[in-house]
Amino acid sequence: MNRGGAVRRDAEYFGDREAELIYIAKRLAEARALEGLLTSGGIDYAVEPDEYLGGLIFRRVRIGAFFYVLPEAAAQARRFMEGRGYRPYRPPPDGATARRD
Repeated sequence: MNRGGAVRRDAEYFGDREAELIYIAKRLAEARALEGLLTSGGIDYAVEPDEYLGGLIFRRVRIGAFFYVLPEAAAQARRFMEGRGYRPYRPPPDGATARRD
């Protein structure tokens, strides 16, 4: 976390390092609220649109805002989000299928 001046970062900020997914926002308002929260919390993050599979009965591909942080900031970012009512994405155990509803 960067308390001095956290901002939304471009993918180039992460360089060749693998960023860790911490949240998938399904709606624009949700994405904007989370951007404000992460910024106010001093967390450097990147956000990119991407596809996810949604729906319970009729599954279909949808577009969401995928939020990423550097691996060393992921645990702290998740705790910060949980303390404010968000359910962060957690990678599935090895061999399991990813799912976030």
